[in-house]
Amino acid sequence: MLAVKALIQQIPDPGLSHDERVRLRCKLAREFEKTGNFDAACGAMDDLWLGVGKRPNLDTLDRATAAEVLLLLGLLTGWVGNIKVIKGSQEIAKDLLSESVAIFGALGNIKKVAEAQTEIALCCLREGSFDVARTLFVEALARLDDADGDLKARAVLRSAMIEVAASRPGDAVNKLNAAVSVFEVANDVLRGNFHNVMAIALKRLGAHGDRENYIDSVLREFNAANFYWGRIGHTRYQGVVQNNLAMFYLELGRFAEAHDHLDRAQALYTKLNDSIHLAELEDSRARVLLAEGAIQKAEKIIDGAIRTLEKGDQKPSFAEALTTHGVALAKLGRATEARASFEKAIDIAERAGDLEKAGLAALALIEELPKQLTEDELCSLVESARGFLKHTQNTMTRRRLTECAWRAISLIHTARPDWTTFSLSETLRRHEGRFIQMALEDTDGSVTKAAAVLGLPGHQSLNFILHHRHPELLSARRPIRPRRRSTLKLVAAALPQKSESGGGSAKGAKYDSQGQALSNAKRVAPGSQTLVE
Repeated sequence: MLAVKALIQQIPDPGLSHDERVRLRCKLAREFEKTGNFDAACGAMDDLWLGVGKRPNLDTLDRATAAEVLLLLGLLTGWVGNIKVIKGSQEIAKDLLSESVAIFGALGNIKKVAEAQTEIALCCLREGSFDVARTLFVEALARLDDADGDLKARAVLRSAMIEVAASRPGDAVNKLNAAVSVFEVANDVLRGNFHNVMAIALKRLGAHGDRENYIDSVLREFNAANFYWGRIGHTRYQGVVQNNLAMFYLELGRFAEAHDHLDRAQALYTKLNDSIHLAELEDSRARVLLAEGAIQKAEKIIDGAIRTLEKGDQKPSFAEALTTHGVALAKLGRATEARASFEKAIDIAERAGDLEKAGLAALALIEELPKQLTEDELCSLVESARGFLKHTQNTMTRRRLTECAWRAISLIHTARPDWTTFSLSETLRRHEGRFIQMALEDTDGSVTKAAAVLGLPGHQSLNFILHHRHPELLSARRPIRPRRRSTLKLVAAALPQKSESGGGSAKGAKYDSQGQALSNAKRVAPGSQTLVE
């Protein structure tokens, strides 16, 4: 607060140059941003910027100052666009930040390049593009060291957030523990974030041994986060931790306490007019209501959240809400609508790059609508979920995946077919096709390797099966290419054949590169032109 007052008093100084005054405005906006007061942060840049999507006027600024303005406005665009659910705002933010990276790079300011990269990565994290974000954080952290203080702490923190979002909580804990010394001297916003992310990571790792100790550890981390954020009055983050506490109490089956924390978060977000967090809060509320059996109320609430989330760039949150909606619809007996919601959630999460959310939506579809799925659909969903969640470290998710696989197997082997339409040959063909498809997928389309894992005598056998019984799978194999005929065979084919009167036949004769006959010991393998993968 003292820094804010000092900056406000300093900015009107007539002795300042235009660039100096702009840089002070950037500092003032940063102070407001630290406590989540984004309206005030935008107000500090009022004479330079008209809002999200508007191009700032940089013509009168030197390059270093222009880069600083682009960095700050990119940061604010990402936050404000997210909070107010402005579609396309993250791309706009990334464009501004990328401009700042180019200028800072040309000026040789690698620390500022790293800072801008962490902000671009945060935009990617919001969109669910985890691989891109992870790469950016690796590049940024390579430019930073412990002497960079809060900047290094912010980069580590967001890098850990990606691992949590990607269901790698163990990796997140390791990243945070390795940087404890950096966070010990960081500001209260970052220290609160450290404890919040640590709590979520521990929660997703689940209890290992002493359950009471696990619960105490998670609650201790959440309470520490709330302490630091409360000390500086960061209202928005206080709402975040209340929502997180609610979800933890839901996991523990303590519904009354979950509702209590949701009520506190709702009061905070309503005061801030924070649309995105209110919509995510409605998703949380719907999950608690579903657990309590209040299905109709849950469906009504989550339907409202979806209408808000589909307008923004937070695809992972949208997919998560669609999954919750699918569960509610399924429990109400609206199977067709439920399936459409689950499938939309899978598609959106997968396209965004959040494979964890896609996998969870697939599991929910199997759990809620198993009897509405054919054998092929069940097997395909289990296989998709396994692929989406192959890197998950979440113990609960792994357990659900195993249970879904067993459920699929049980349904397939115990369900009696409709004998009036049953065909044994067609059933066997269908199962054969499913295993061939999986083998081709797992061997990158190599027919030779797929034949080997299937136990077939060679690629010719699998080629025959593909062409005669499963032509629909031919596109799953690698494109074929002709093998060049060997030079030896071309030379041999061009040689004149001996006549019968010549006392011999050319049949079976082999030649070296000069056209001389080879002994049996030096023969090369015979054959006409062959096709390979």
